Amino acid sequence: MPRRSLIEQLDEAVQTVLARPLGAHPDATLPRVDARVAPLLRIAAELRDLPREDFKARLKSDLERKSSMTTLTEPAAAKTEPPETKQPAVAPIPKGYRTVTPYLVAQDAAALIDFVKKTFGAEEKYRGIGSAGGFHCEVQLGDSMMMIGGGGPGLSWRGAPLPGAFHIYVPDCDAVYQRALQEGATSIDEPADQFYGERSASVKDAAGNYWYIATFKGESYKWEGAPDVQPYLHPLRVEPVINFLKSAFGAEELGRHGTPDGVIHHATVKIGDSYLEMGEAHGPYQPMSSMFYLYVPDVDALYRRALAAGATSISEPADQSYGDRSGGVKDAFGNQWYIATHIKDVTP
Repeated sequence: MPRRSLIEQLDEAVQTVLARPLGAHPDATLPRVDARVAPLLRIAAELRDLPREDFKARLKSDLERKSSMTTLTEPAAAKTEPPETKQPAVAPIPKGYRTVTPYLVAQDAAALIDFVKKTFGAEEKYRGIGSAGGFHCEVQLGDSMMMIGGGGPGLSWRGAPLPGAFHIYVPDCDAVYQRALQEGATSIDEPADQFYGERSASVKDAAGNYWYIATFKGESYKWEGAPDVQPYLHPLRVEPVINFLKSAFGAEELGRHGTPDGVIHHATVKIGDSYLEMGEAHGPYQPMSSMFYLYVPDVDALYRRALAAGATSISEPADQSYGDRSGGVKDAFGNQWYIATHIKDVTP
C-alpha cells in the first residue's frame, strides 16, 4: 500500500475533525497522523468550535453591560432620535396669541361673551366648561385674543368676578359706542376728538368692565404697531406696578405722562409683543383685581423670577391637558398672572 503524503494525511484528519459533534473536547477523537502534521491538526481542532458557547455568552454579557453603561452616562444633548421619529417642536406661544392675553371673569360669562361679539364683532374661537364648573371661552377681537370665563344659569361655578379695563381700537368709534349702549353698557364719556390724535369714548358694560373705544385719526384706525386691544390698569400708584413688571416679566417702559405733583396719568409698557397701559386711580377709574394669561418661552424660569420680584404663588408650573405648561402668581396689587409655555398642540 503506497504511503500517504503529509498533505493527504492532514486533509483526511481535518475532515474527521469537521465530522465530529459540536462542542466535543478539542483532544477528543483526533486521528493518528505524522508527528509533523499533529500541531496543525490540533489548531484545526481548536478552530473547529470557535467561538465556543461560553465565549459567546461572556461576549453577549459584556456587550449588554457596556450598552447599559453608555445609556446611563451618555449626555442628554448627544442623544438623537432617527429623523423619521423625531417630533417637531411647537412654538411656545400658539398661533394667533400675543404674549399677554387678558382673562375676564363674570358672574354671567355667556352674557359678556355676547356683548363683546355684538359690540366689537369678536369671533368666538372656543367655548367649554372648565374644571371649576364654569365657562371658558376664547374670542378674537381684531388681531388680539381675549379669554372669558365664569358662571351662568345652570352652572356650578361660584367664583368671584374679575373685570378689567381696555383701550380698544376700532374703525368707527361713534358706531361702536352706540352699539355698546344698545347692548346694555352705560356711557362714561361720549365720543370726542382728543389732543393726542384719537377720537374716543368710554363705556362700562353690565359685568363691570371698562372699554375705552378709540379711532386714530390717521391713515389707519390705530397707531402703527399698536394691537387692537390693550389692557389698561388703574393702580393707586403706577411706579411700583411698572417696577414689578420690569423685574418679574422683563417689561420695557415706552413712556409716561405725569404732573409736577408726581401723579402719573398715563404710562405704557411692553411685555413681549403686548402693550399694557396704566394711569393712577381717580374718579370712577379705581383699581381692579384683573387676570392675565402670559405666554413665555420658559414658564418655570419666569415663575421663579416673578416670585423673586415679590409675587406670591397661586400654583406651581405643571403640564396641563390643554397643551400648556402653566403656573400662577398674584402680584402685590391684586392682579393674577397665569404664566404658560405651549408644549403641544391639542384638539379641544
